[in-house]
Amino acid sequence: MNVLEKIDNFLNFITMYRLVLYYLIVLVIIAFIFALFGLMPFSALSLLLSAEFIVVVCWLVNEIFAMIFSAPTNVESVFISALILVLILDPAKNISEVPVLFWASILTMASKYIFAFHKKHFFNPVVVGVVLISFGLNVAASWWIGTALLAPFVIIGGALLIRKMRRARLVAAFFVFAIATIFGLTLLSGGNVMTTVKTVALDSPLFFLAFVMLTEPLTTPPTQKLQMIYGALVGFLFAPQIHIAQFYSTPEVALGIGNIFSYFVSPKFKLMLQLKNQVKYGDDVVDFQFERPKNFVFNPGQYMEWTLPHRRSDDRGNRRYFTIASSPSEDMIHLGVKFYPKGSSYKKAMSQMNENTLIVGAQLSGDFTLPENPQQKCVFIAGGIGVTPFRSMLKHLLDKNEPRPIILFYANKEAKEIAYSDVFSQAETQLGIKVVYTLTDLETVPKDWKGKVGRINDAMIKEEVPDFAERFFYLSGPHAMVEAYESVLLGMGVQRQRIKKDYFPGFV
Repeated sequence: MNVLEKIDNFLNFITMYRLVLYYLIVLVIIAFIFALFGLMPFSALSLLLSAEFIVVVCWLVNEIFAMIFSAPTNVESVFISALILVLILDPAKNISEVPVLFWASILTMASKYIFAFHKKHFFNPVVVGVVLISFGLNVAASWWIGTALLAPFVIIGGALLIRKMRRARLVAAFFVFAIATIFGLTLLSGGNVMTTVKTVALDSPLFFLAFVMLTEPLTTPPTQKLQMIYGALVGFLFAPQIHIAQFYSTPEVALGIGNIFSYFVSPKFKLMLQLKNQVKYGDDVVDFQFERPKNFVFNPGQYMEWTLPHRRSDDRGNRRYFTIASSPSEDMIHLGVKFYPKGSSYKKAMSQMNENTLIVGAQLSGDFTLPENPQQKCVFIAGGIGVTPFRSMLKHLLDKNEPRPIILFYANKEAKEIAYSDVFSQAETQLGIKVVYTLTDLETVPKDWKGKVGRINDAMIKEEVPDFAERFFYLSGPHAMVEAYESVLLGMGVQRQRIKKDYFPGFV
Protein backbone atom coordinates (compact mmCIF):
# COMPACT_ATOMS: atom_id res chain seq x y z
CA MET A 1 0.00 0.00 0.00
CA ASN A 2 1.53 3.33 -1.09
CA VAL A 3 1.40 6.61 0.81
CA LEU A 4 -1.59 7.99 -1.12
CA GLU A 5 -3.60 4.83 -0.47
CA LYS A 6 -2.85 5.11 3.25
CA ILE A 7 -3.93 8.75 3.20
CA ASP A 8 -7.16 7.87 1.38
CA ASN A 9 -7.91 5.09 3.87
CA PHE A 10 -7.49 7.57 6.71
CA LEU A 11 -9.66 10.18 4.98
CA ASN A 12 -12.45 7.65 4.36
CA PHE A 13 -12.94 7.23 8.11
CA ILE A 14 -13.51 10.89 8.86
CA THR A 15 -16.17 13.24 7.56
CA MET A 16 -15.28 16.34 5.63
CA TYR A 17 -16.58 18.66 8.35
CA ARG A 18 -14.72 16.87 11.11
CA LEU A 19 -11.52 17.01 9.08
CA VAL A 20 -11.92 20.78 8.67
CA LEU A 21 -12.66 21.16 12.38
CA TYR A 22 -9.63 19.15 13.46
CA TYR A 23 -7.45 21.05 10.98
CA LEU A 24 -8.49 24.38 12.46
CA ILE A 25 -7.97 23.15 16.02
CA VAL A 26 -4.46 22.02 15.13
CA LEU A 27 -3.66 25.43 13.62
CA VAL A 28 -4.83 27.21 16.78
CA ILE A 29 -2.77 24.87 18.96
CA ILE A 30 0.35 25.40 16.82
CA ALA A 31 -0.13 29.17 16.94
CA PHE A 32 -0.56 28.95 20.72
CA ILE A 33 2.73 27.04 21.06
CA PHE A 34 4.55 29.56 18.89
CA ALA A 35 3.05 32.37 20.96
CA LEU A 36 4.44 30.75 24.13
CA PHE A 37 7.91 31.20 22.65
CA GLY A 38 7.24 34.78 21.60
CA LEU A 39 7.09 33.99 17.89
CA MET A 40 3.62 35.48 17.32
CA PRO A 41 2.58 39.17 17.48
CA PHE A 42 0.34 38.41 20.47
CA SER A 43 0.61 36.48 23.73
CA ALA A 44 -0.43 32.89 24.19
CA LEU A 45 -2.84 33.95 26.96
CA SER A 46 -4.62 36.50 24.75
CA LEU A 47 -5.03 33.87 22.01
CA LEU A 48 -6.38 31.30 24.47
CA LEU A 49 -8.87 33.69 26.11
CA SER A 50 -10.01 35.15 22.78
CA ALA A 51 -10.54 31.69 21.30
CA GLU A 52 -12.61 30.59 24.29
CA PHE A 53 -14.66 33.77 24.15
CA ILE A 54 -15.41 33.50 20.43
CA VAL A 55 -16.34 29.81 20.63
CA VAL A 56 -18.71 30.35 23.57
CA VAL A 57 -20.41 33.39 22.01
CA CYS A 58 -20.82 31.65 18.63
CA TRP A 59 -22.32 28.58 20.29
CA LEU A 60 -24.76 30.58 22.43
CA VAL A 61 -25.90 32.82 19.55
CA ASN A 62 -26.38 29.82 17.27
CA GLU A 63 -28.50 28.05 19.89
CA ILE A 64 -30.69 31.12 20.26
CA PHE A 65 -31.24 31.55 16.50
CA ALA A 66 -31.79 27.83 15.98
CA MET A 67 -34.52 27.94 18.63
CA ILE A 68 -36.13 31.05 17.10
CA PHE A 69 -36.13 29.60 13.57
CA SER A 70 -36.81 26.00 14.70
CA ALA A 71 -33.83 24.90 12.64
CA PRO A 72 -31.59 21.85 13.13
CA THR A 73 -28.16 22.78 14.45
CA ASN A 74 -24.80 21.59 13.18
CA VAL A 75 -22.33 21.90 16.03
CA GLU A 76 -19.38 21.26 13.71
CA SER A 77 -20.40 24.21 11.53
CA VAL A 78 -20.61 26.48 14.57
CA PHE A 79 -17.15 25.54 15.82
CA ILE A 80 -15.65 25.77 12.32
CA SER A 81 -16.93 29.33 11.87
CA ALA A 82 -15.77 30.26 15.37
CA LEU A 83 -12.25 28.92 14.82
CA ILE A 84 -11.95 30.70 11.47
CA LEU A 85 -12.74 33.94 13.32
CA VAL A 86 -10.06 33.05 15.86
CA LEU A 87 -7.51 32.61 13.07
CA ILE A 88 -8.25 35.80 11.15
CA LEU A 89 -9.08 38.34 13.89
CA ASP A 90 -6.40 39.72 16.17
CA PRO A 91 -6.76 38.32 19.72
CA ALA A 92 -8.01 40.90 22.21
CA LYS A 93 -5.03 42.32 24.12
CA ASN A 94 -7.26 44.17 26.58
CA ILE A 95 -10.91 44.57 27.51
CA SER A 96 -11.45 47.44 25.05
CA GLU A 97 -10.84 45.08 22.10
CA VAL A 98 -13.34 42.44 23.24
CA PRO A 99 -16.38 44.13 21.55
CA VAL A 100 -14.81 43.45 18.14
CA LEU A 101 -14.72 39.72 18.85
CA PHE A 102 -18.18 39.87 20.39
CA TRP A 103 -19.88 41.53 17.44
CA ALA A 104 -17.97 39.51 14.84
CA SER A 105 -19.18 36.32 16.55
CA ILE A 106 -22.79 37.49 16.76
CA LEU A 107 -22.92 38.72 13.16
CA THR A 108 -21.30 35.56 11.84
CA MET A 109 -23.80 33.27 13.55
CA ALA A 110 -26.78 35.48 12.80
CA SER A 111 -25.91 35.51 9.09
CA LYS A 112 -26.42 31.73 8.94
CA TYR A 113 -30.11 32.35 9.51
CA ILE A 114 -30.75 35.89 8.25
CA PHE A 115 -28.74 35.86 5.01
CA ALA A 116 -30.36 32.68 3.71
CA PHE A 117 -32.61 33.34 0.73
CA HIS A 118 -34.91 30.51 -0.35
CA LYS A 119 -33.34 28.56 2.52
CA LYS A 120 -29.90 28.83 0.88
CA HIS A 121 -26.92 30.72 2.25
CA PHE A 122 -25.97 33.83 0.30
CA PHE A 123 -22.58 34.45 1.91
CA ASN A 124 -19.96 32.53 3.83
CA PRO A 125 -21.00 33.44 7.42
CA VAL A 126 -17.51 34.56 8.43
CA VAL A 127 -17.40 36.95 5.46
CA VAL A 128 -20.54 38.67 6.77
CA GLY A 129 -19.11 38.96 10.27
CA VAL A 130 -15.75 40.46 9.32
CA VAL A 131 -17.11 42.77 6.60
CA LEU A 132 -19.76 44.23 8.89
CA ILE A 133 -17.34 44.92 11.74
CA SER A 134 -14.96 46.58 9.30
CA PHE A 135 -17.72 49.01 8.31
CA GLY A 136 -19.40 49.31 11.71
CA LEU A 137 -16.36 49.32 14.02
CA ASN A 138 -13.70 50.30 11.50
CA VAL A 139 -11.68 47.20 12.42
CA ALA A 140 -10.50 44.98 9.59
CA ALA A 141 -9.62 41.31 9.85
CA SER A 142 -5.83 40.91 10.10
CA TRP A 143 -5.76 37.35 8.71
CA TRP A 144 -2.81 36.67 11.01
CA ILE A 145 -2.89 32.99 10.03
CA GLY A 146 -1.28 34.05 6.75
CA THR A 147 2.37 34.07 7.87
CA ALA A 148 5.47 32.27 6.63
CA LEU A 149 5.84 30.65 10.07
CA LEU A 150 2.45 28.93 9.85
CA ALA A 151 2.38 28.43 6.05
CA PRO A 152 3.77 24.84 6.10
CA PHE A 153 1.04 23.70 8.50
CA VAL A 154 -1.67 25.52 6.53
CA ILE A 155 -0.50 23.95 3.27
CA ILE A 156 -0.07 20.37 4.53
CA GLY A 157 -3.45 20.30 6.24
CA GLY A 158 -5.07 22.13 3.34
CA ALA A 159 -3.78 19.50 0.91
CA LEU A 160 -5.60 16.83 2.92
CA LEU A 161 -8.81 18.86 2.82
CA ILE A 162 -8.65 19.28 -0.94
CA ARG A 163 -7.98 15.59 -1.48
CA LYS A 164 -10.92 14.73 0.74
CA MET A 165 -13.32 17.19 -0.91
CA ARG A 166 -12.11 16.67 -4.51
CA ARG A 167 -11.84 20.42 -5.02
CA ALA A 168 -8.42 20.54 -6.71
CA ARG A 169 -9.70 22.28 -9.86
CA LEU A 170 -11.51 24.96 -7.89
CA VAL A 171 -8.43 25.72 -5.80
CA ALA A 172 -6.11 25.55 -8.82
CA ALA A 173 -8.25 28.09 -10.70
CA PHE A 174 -8.07 30.40 -7.69
CA PHE A 175 -4.28 30.10 -7.40
CA VAL A 176 -3.67 30.62 -11.14
CA PHE A 177 -5.80 33.77 -11.38
CA ALA A 178 -4.62 35.20 -8.06
CA ILE A 179 -0.92 34.81 -8.87
CA ALA A 180 -1.34 35.85 -12.52
CA THR A 181 -3.29 38.99 -11.56
CA ILE A 182 -0.82 39.97 -8.85
CA PHE A 183 2.11 39.25 -11.16
CA GLY A 184 0.64 41.28 -14.01
CA LEU A 185 -0.38 44.29 -11.93
CA THR A 186 2.97 44.36 -10.15
CA LEU A 187 4.77 44.23 -13.48
CA LEU A 188 2.67 47.08 -14.86
CA SER A 189 3.34 49.24 -11.81
CA GLY A 190 7.09 48.64 -11.98
CA GLY A 191 7.26 46.75 -8.68
CA ASN A 192 9.47 43.80 -7.79
CA VAL A 193 7.52 40.84 -9.09
CA MET A 194 9.36 38.07 -7.24
CA THR A 195 9.22 39.89 -3.91
CA THR A 196 5.50 40.56 -4.31
CA VAL A 197 4.63 36.99 -5.30
CA LYS A 198 6.73 35.58 -2.45
CA THR A 199 5.03 37.89 0.04
CA VAL A 200 1.57 36.97 -1.23
CA ALA A 201 2.35 33.25 -1.13
CA LEU A 202 3.93 33.10 2.34
CA ASP A 203 2.78 36.21 4.20
CA SER A 204 -0.85 36.48 3.14
CA PRO A 205 -4.04 34.44 3.62
CA LEU A 206 -3.74 33.02 0.08
CA PHE A 207 -3.60 29.36 1.14
CA PHE A 208 -5.94 29.58 4.12
CA LEU A 209 -8.60 31.37 2.10
CA ALA A 210 -8.34 28.80 -0.69
CA PHE A 211 -8.32 25.65 1.42
CA VAL A 212 -10.83 26.56 4.11
CA MET A 213 -13.17 29.35 3.02
CA LEU A 214 -13.27 29.13 -0.77
CA THR A 215 -14.24 25.46 -0.59
CA GLU A 216 -17.01 25.94 2.00
CA PRO A 217 -19.77 23.65 0.62
CA LEU A 218 -22.80 25.88 1.25
CA THR A 219 -21.43 28.69 -0.91
CA THR A 220 -19.71 26.65 -3.63
CA PRO A 221 -21.29 26.20 -7.10
CA PRO A 222 -22.65 22.72 -7.90
CA THR A 223 -20.52 21.69 -10.91
CA GLN A 224 -16.78 21.63 -11.63
CA LYS A 225 -17.06 24.10 -14.50
CA LEU A 226 -18.89 26.66 -12.35
CA GLN A 227 -16.52 25.99 -9.45
CA MET A 228 -13.54 26.84 -11.65
CA ILE A 229 -15.18 30.10 -12.75
CA TYR A 230 -15.94 30.85 -9.10
CA GLY A 231 -12.32 30.17 -8.12
CA ALA A 232 -11.01 32.31 -10.97
CA LEU A 233 -13.28 35.22 -10.01
CA VAL A 234 -12.23 35.17 -6.35
CA GLY A 235 -8.59 34.72 -7.38
CA PHE A 236 -8.71 37.79 -9.61
CA LEU A 237 -10.34 39.90 -6.89
CA PHE A 238 -7.89 38.59 -4.27
CA ALA A 239 -5.11 40.74 -5.76
CA PRO A 240 -4.54 43.60 -3.29
CA GLN A 241 -4.05 46.03 -6.19
CA ILE A 242 -7.68 45.62 -7.30
CA HIS A 243 -9.71 48.64 -6.30
CA ILE A 244 -12.50 51.04 -7.26
CA ALA A 245 -11.54 54.62 -6.40
CA GLN A 246 -10.33 54.44 -2.78
CA PHE A 247 -12.07 51.12 -2.08
CA TYR A 248 -9.51 48.29 -2.22
CA SER A 249 -10.35 44.63 -2.37
CA THR A 250 -9.69 42.44 0.68
CA PRO A 251 -9.83 38.64 0.99
CA GLU A 252 -13.27 38.78 2.60
CA VAL A 253 -14.62 41.17 -0.05
CA ALA A 254 -13.23 39.00 -2.85
CA LEU A 255 -14.88 35.93 -1.36
CA GLY A 256 -18.13 37.79 -0.73
CA ILE A 257 -18.39 38.82 -4.39
CA GLY A 258 -17.63 35.24 -5.36
CA ASN A 259 -20.43 34.09 -3.04
CA ILE A 260 -22.88 36.32 -4.91
CA PHE A 261 -21.87 34.69 -8.20
CA SER A 262 -22.22 31.25 -6.64
CA TYR A 263 -25.66 32.03 -5.30
CA PHE A 264 -27.05 33.00 -8.69
CA VAL A 265 -25.69 29.91 -10.49
CA SER A 266 -26.64 27.40 -7.78
CA PRO A 267 -29.93 25.66 -6.92
CA LYS A 268 -31.83 27.64 -4.29
CA PHE A 269 -33.77 25.27 -2.11
CA LYS A 270 -33.55 23.12 0.98
CA LEU A 271 -35.67 20.02 1.46
CA MET A 272 -37.38 19.14 4.74
CA LEU A 273 -38.50 15.54 4.25
CA GLN A 274 -40.21 12.82 6.26
CA LEU A 275 -39.94 9.12 5.55
CA LYS A 276 -42.79 7.55 3.57
CA ASN A 277 -41.48 4.07 2.88
CA GLN A 278 -38.35 1.90 2.88
CA VAL A 279 -37.31 -1.23 1.01
CA LYS A 280 -34.55 -3.52 2.23
CA TYR A 281 -32.16 -5.38 -0.06
CA GLY A 282 -30.24 -8.16 1.63
CA ASP A 283 -29.06 -7.61 5.18
CA ASP A 284 -27.55 -4.14 4.95
CA VAL A 285 -28.88 -2.11 2.00
CA VAL A 286 -32.00 0.03 2.37
CA ASP A 287 -33.83 2.24 -0.12
CA PHE A 288 -35.39 5.14 1.79
CA GLN A 289 -38.28 6.90 0.07
CA PHE A 290 -39.55 10.43 0.66
CA GLU A 291 -42.25 12.44 -1.08
CA ARG A 292 -40.66 14.76 -3.65
CA PRO A 293 -41.66 18.45 -3.47
CA LYS A 294 -43.10 19.50 -6.83
CA ASN A 295 -40.65 22.37 -7.27
CA PHE A 296 -37.57 20.19 -6.67
CA VAL A 297 -35.58 19.86 -9.89
CA PHE A 298 -32.30 18.02 -10.37
CA ASN A 299 -30.28 16.13 -12.96
CA PRO A 300 -30.12 12.32 -12.78
CA GLY A 301 -26.91 11.30 -11.01
CA GLN A 302 -26.56 14.33 -8.74
CA TYR A 303 -26.20 14.19 -4.95
CA MET A 304 -27.12 16.25 -1.90
CA GLU A 305 -25.99 16.78 1.65
CA TRP A 306 -28.42 15.21 4.14
CA THR A 307 -28.60 16.42 7.73
CA LEU A 308 -30.16 14.09 10.28
CA PRO A 309 -30.21 15.62 13.79
CA HIS A 310 -29.79 13.01 16.51
CA ARG A 311 -28.63 12.72 20.09
CA ARG A 312 -25.07 11.86 21.00
CA SER A 313 -23.62 12.34 17.56
CA ASP A 314 -20.25 10.63 17.21
CA ASP A 315 -17.09 11.96 15.56
CA ARG A 316 -18.61 11.56 12.10
CA GLY A 317 -21.30 14.15 12.81
CA ASN A 318 -24.91 14.48 11.69
CA ARG A 319 -24.39 15.13 7.96
CA ARG A 320 -23.76 12.83 5.01
CA TYR A 321 -23.77 13.07 1.23
CA PHE A 322 -25.98 10.62 -0.66
CA THR A 323 -26.71 10.35 -4.36
CA ILE A 324 -30.36 10.79 -5.31
CA ALA A 325 -31.35 7.38 -6.67
CA SER A 326 -34.65 8.54 -8.18
CA SER A 327 -35.55 10.09 -11.50
CA PRO A 328 -36.54 13.79 -11.55
CA SER A 329 -39.91 12.68 -12.90
CA GLU A 330 -40.74 10.36 -9.99
CA ASP A 331 -43.05 11.35 -7.15
CA MET A 332 -40.67 9.94 -4.57
CA ILE A 333 -37.07 10.74 -3.67
CA HIS A 334 -35.03 7.55 -3.25
CA LEU A 335 -31.86 7.30 -1.18
CA GLY A 336 -29.97 4.02 -1.34
CA VAL A 337 -27.88 3.50 1.80
CA LYS A 338 -25.56 0.70 2.90
CA PHE A 339 -25.26 -0.12 6.60
CA TYR A 340 -22.30 -1.70 8.37
CA PRO A 341 -22.12 -3.78 11.60
CA LYS A 342 -20.23 -1.07 13.48
CA GLY A 343 -21.90 1.90 11.88
CA SER A 344 -21.80 5.56 12.85
CA SER A 345 -24.36 7.26 15.06
CA TYR A 346 -25.76 8.83 11.87
CA LYS A 347 -26.39 5.45 10.26
CA LYS A 348 -27.91 4.12 13.49
CA ALA A 349 -30.27 7.10 13.61
CA MET A 350 -31.11 6.59 9.95
CA SER A 351 -31.97 2.93 10.53
CA GLN A 352 -34.46 4.07 13.19
CA MET A 353 -36.21 6.70 11.06
CA ASN A 354 -40.00 6.74 10.99
CA GLU A 355 -42.74 8.96 9.54
CA ASN A 356 -42.09 11.58 12.23
CA THR A 357 -38.35 11.88 11.58
CA LEU A 358 -37.19 15.00 9.76
CA ILE A 359 -34.20 14.83 7.41
CA VAL A 360 -32.88 17.95 5.66
CA GLY A 361 -31.47 17.89 2.14
CA ALA A 362 -29.34 20.72 0.74
CA GLN A 363 -26.41 21.52 -1.55
CA LEU A 364 -27.51 19.79 -4.75
CA SER A 365 -24.28 19.13 -6.65
CA GLY A 366 -22.49 16.85 -9.08
CA ASP A 367 -21.31 16.42 -12.68
CA PHE A 368 -21.84 12.67 -12.81
CA THR A 369 -24.73 12.95 -15.24
CA LEU A 370 -25.78 11.58 -18.61
CA PRO A 371 -23.90 12.85 -21.69
CA GLU A 372 -25.76 15.48 -23.68
CA ASN A 373 -25.42 13.46 -26.88
CA PRO A 374 -28.03 10.66 -26.73
CA GLN A 375 -26.07 8.68 -29.34
CA GLN A 376 -22.94 8.50 -27.17
CA LYS A 377 -22.15 4.90 -26.31
CA CYS A 378 -21.60 4.43 -22.58
CA VAL A 379 -20.63 1.77 -20.08
CA PHE A 380 -21.78 2.12 -16.48
CA ILE A 381 -19.73 0.21 -13.89
CA ALA A 382 -21.12 0.07 -10.36
CA GLY A 383 -20.00 -1.57 -7.16
CA GLY A 384 -22.58 -2.17 -4.43
CA ILE A 385 -24.64 0.84 -3.47
CA GLY A 386 -22.62 2.86 -6.00
CA VAL A 387 -25.38 1.86 -8.42
CA THR A 388 -27.67 4.66 -7.16
CA PRO A 389 -26.74 7.27 -9.82
CA PHE A 390 -27.32 4.66 -12.54
CA ARG A 391 -30.71 3.83 -11.11
CA SER A 392 -31.51 7.54 -11.35
CA MET A 393 -30.28 7.82 -14.94
CA LEU A 394 -31.96 4.68 -16.25
CA LYS A 395 -35.28 5.42 -14.55
CA HIS A 396 -35.14 8.88 -16.13
CA LEU A 397 -34.58 7.36 -19.57
CA LEU A 398 -37.47 4.97 -18.94
CA ASP A 399 -39.77 7.81 -17.97
CA LYS A 400 -38.80 9.63 -21.17
CA ASN A 401 -38.86 6.41 -23.22
CA GLU A 402 -35.42 7.36 -24.55
CA PRO A 403 -33.29 4.39 -25.68
CA ARG A 404 -29.52 4.89 -25.38
CA PRO A 405 -26.56 2.61 -26.19
CA ILE A 406 -25.70 1.80 -22.55
CA ILE A 407 -24.21 -1.30 -20.92
CA LEU A 408 -24.40 -1.57 -17.12
CA PHE A 409 -21.99 -3.73 -15.12
CA TYR A 410 -23.24 -4.22 -11.56
CA ALA A 411 -21.02 -6.02 -9.03
CA ASN A 412 -22.19 -7.23 -5.62
CA LYS A 413 -20.82 -9.61 -3.04
CA GLU A 414 -24.03 -11.66 -2.84
CA ALA A 415 -27.15 -11.93 -5.00
CA LYS A 416 -29.44 -10.73 -2.21
CA GLU A 417 -27.60 -7.36 -2.19
CA ILE A 418 -28.69 -6.52 -5.74
CA ALA A 419 -30.82 -3.36 -5.57
CA TYR A 420 -33.25 -1.84 -8.06
CA SER A 421 -33.31 -4.90 -10.32
CA ASP A 422 -36.91 -4.04 -11.27
CA VAL A 423 -35.77 -0.78 -12.87
CA PHE A 424 -32.83 -2.43 -14.62
CA SER A 425 -35.00 -5.27 -15.97
CA GLN A 426 -37.47 -2.77 -17.35
CA ALA A 427 -34.62 -0.82 -18.94
CA GLU A 428 -33.44 -4.01 -20.65
CA THR A 429 -36.91 -4.77 -22.00
CA GLN A 430 -38.10 -1.29 -22.89
CA LEU A 431 -34.89 0.49 -23.89
CA GLY A 432 -32.56 -2.29 -24.95
CA ILE A 433 -30.09 -1.52 -22.16
CA LYS A 434 -27.69 -4.38 -21.48
CA VAL A 435 -27.21 -5.27 -17.81
CA VAL A 436 -24.37 -7.52 -16.66
CA TYR A 437 -24.59 -8.72 -13.05
CA THR A 438 -21.61 -10.28 -11.30
CA LEU A 439 -21.12 -11.72 -7.81
CA THR A 440 -17.75 -11.58 -6.09
CA ASP A 441 -18.33 -13.99 -3.17
CA LEU A 442 -17.83 -17.32 -4.91
CA GLU A 443 -19.04 -19.33 -1.92
CA THR A 444 -22.55 -17.84 -1.89
CA VAL A 445 -23.38 -17.91 -5.61
CA PRO A 446 -26.88 -19.41 -6.07
CA LYS A 447 -27.08 -22.65 -8.08
CA ASP A 448 -29.47 -21.09 -10.58
CA TRP A 449 -27.34 -17.91 -11.00
CA LYS A 450 -27.23 -16.80 -14.66
CA GLY A 451 -24.95 -13.80 -14.32
CA LYS A 452 -21.18 -13.45 -14.12
CA VAL A 453 -18.98 -14.53 -11.25
CA GLY A 454 -15.90 -12.71 -9.94
CA ARG A 455 -14.63 -9.16 -10.00
CA ILE A 456 -15.05 -6.98 -13.06
CA ASN A 457 -11.83 -7.26 -15.07
CA ASP A 458 -10.54 -6.60 -18.56
CA ALA A 459 -11.59 -10.02 -19.86
CA MET A 460 -15.18 -9.55 -18.67
CA ILE A 461 -15.38 -6.07 -20.18
CA LYS A 462 -13.92 -7.16 -23.53
CA GLU A 463 -16.32 -10.09 -23.70
CA GLU A 464 -19.43 -7.99 -23.03
CA VAL A 465 -18.29 -4.77 -24.73
CA PRO A 466 -16.44 -5.55 -27.99
CA ASP A 467 -16.54 -1.87 -28.98
CA PHE A 468 -15.18 -0.66 -25.61
CA ALA A 469 -12.70 1.69 -27.33
CA GLU A 470 -15.64 3.75 -28.69
CA ARG A 471 -17.41 4.15 -25.37
CA PHE A 472 -17.37 6.47 -22.38
CA PHE A 473 -17.08 4.76 -19.01
CA TYR A 474 -18.88 5.89 -15.85
CA LEU A 475 -17.48 4.46 -12.61
CA SER A 476 -19.32 4.58 -9.28
CA GLY A 477 -18.79 2.89 -5.94
CA PRO A 478 -16.38 2.82 -3.00
CA HIS A 479 -13.24 4.85 -3.67
CA ALA A 480 -10.85 1.87 -3.75
CA MET A 481 -13.13 0.00 -6.13
CA VAL A 482 -13.45 2.94 -8.50
CA GLU A 483 -9.66 3.37 -8.56
CA ALA A 484 -9.29 -0.35 -9.35
CA TYR A 485 -11.80 -0.10 -12.21
CA GLU A 486 -9.96 2.89 -13.60
CA SER A 487 -6.66 0.99 -13.55
CA VAL A 488 -8.28 -1.89 -15.45
CA LEU A 489 -9.62 0.47 -18.12
CA LEU A 490 -6.35 2.33 -18.52
CA GLY A 491 -4.59 -1.01 -18.87
CA MET A 492 -6.98 -1.87 -21.70
CA GLY A 493 -6.00 1.30 -23.54
CA VAL A 494 -9.12 3.33 -22.71
CA GLN A 495 -8.22 7.02 -22.83
CA ARG A 496 -8.37 8.77 -19.46
CA GLN A 497 -10.67 11.48 -20.82
CA ARG A 498 -13.20 8.76 -21.63
CA ILE A 499 -13.42 7.74 -17.96
CA LYS A 500 -15.80 9.63 -15.67
CA LYS A 501 -15.54 8.83 -11.98
CA ASP A 502 -18.25 9.57 -9.50
CA TYR A 503 -17.23 11.61 -6.50
CA PHE A 504 -19.19 9.11 -4.43
CA PRO A 505 -20.17 11.36 -1.52
CA GLY A 506 -21.47 8.64 0.76
CA PHE A 507 -17.95 8.35 2.11
CA VAL A 508 -17.72 12.02 3.02
